[in-house]
Amino acid sequence: MGALDGLKILDFTGLYPGPLATMLLADLGAEVTRVDAPGRPDLLRFLPPHGPDGEGAMYRTVGRNKRSIVLDLKRPEAAGVIGRLVETHDIVVEQFRPGVMDRLGVGYAQLKARQPGLIFCSISAFGQTGPLAQRPGHDINFVALAGLSHHLGRASGGPVPLGTLVGDVGGGTWGAVTGILTAVIHRMKTGEGQRVDISMTDGALLMNAMAATEALAAGTDTAPEGHWLNGGTAYDYYRTADGRWLAVGSLEAKFYGALIQALGLPELEGQWLAQGEDAKAQKQAISAAISSHNLDHWRAVFADVPCCVEAVLTPTEAVDSELFGAREMVVAVPSSADDEGADSLRQVGNPIKLSACPPRYDHAGPLPGADTEMVLSAAGFGDSEIAALIADEVVVTAR
Repeated sequence: MGALDGLKILDFTGLYPGPLATMLLADLGAEVTRVDAPGRPDLLRFLPPHGPDGEGAMYRTVGRNKRSIVLDLKRPEAAGVIGRLVETHDIVVEQFRPGVMDRLGVGYAQLKARQPGLIFCSISAFGQTGPLAQRPGHDINFVALAGLSHHLGRASGGPVPLGTLVGDVGGGTWGAVTGILTAVIHRMKTGEGQRVDISMTDGALLMNAMAATEALAAGTDTAPEGHWLNGGTAYDYYRTADGRWLAVGSLEAKFYGALIQALGLPELEGQWLAQGEDAKAQKQAISAAISSHNLDHWRAVFADVPCCVEAVLTPTEAVDSELFGAREMVVAVPSSADDEGADSLRQVGNPIKLSACPPRYDHAGPLPGADTEMVLSAAGFGDSEIAALIADEVVVTAR
């Protein structure tokens, strides 16, 4: 039994933050039905790398454990279909711009009339309210407006693209998971559903809480390479002789002491809190020492030295590492829900580890519309109704 068995989610999200959130919930037992659009294919389906079936690997990952129904929300009949589906589902997650669901006839107020205990989670760029509510955006915009980009990168080069999605995942995905489950607990106590408003930019500001707190408390701005977490101290990345990198996180005094002893730099003792020009000289000495040997040498040196120094792994090295193997963070997922002997796909696992009811990995993401008829039938639609909806192209089967 999954921890979230009994929760039934209609998922109107696409791309990354919303689908990743509902994947995590599906792994933990929620029944998630993805509502796909016939004329608006998910970009992840086409992004490389592709699996043996030609589908995008990330698309098959974030669709894990879900069902799919293809429904043309622009057709007036679609609102009626959703209204009937929501009577058997208690959570809706959507990722449109504010107001779109209302215009389609399936907004919070409209669906709440059909399902009084409904939890309706909206994930958007800038939130349901405020001056930018209708503005489009992507992760790079969220971290820029949250003041995070300002102190990323090197002082001489300006901000750098992160290569990961801080606002999307830190703000959107985890914000949605937390908000939905908080609303579920509230409903268990009171019987009341509610609207959950998740702004990815709000989440990016929370991710930047240290610098934001400095601005609020002192009226000053964290500068690139001016903070103890962004290269202003020994806490940084250092190149090895073979062009690889070490991540040095020796913040505390005891870790710093162990670091300089392992590096053979006794002259740096007592400079744990070095700042400004002293910090630059300290880092130059650390850099020179690390650059004198290759990565394997330093991995051997620091293997038994507890000072928060680790190799910078490539993604391939990371997913093949003993660490993530032991943590069950790389899992084999059947490619199909229908065939027990189906080939399996290697996917990133669920980081939420529950001792009594661990995550499940039943099948990879289905093709759009693979479960249209089954989902409608389970919601009480008769065979003739389903046939009529298919004939009128209000709903579509597997494509």
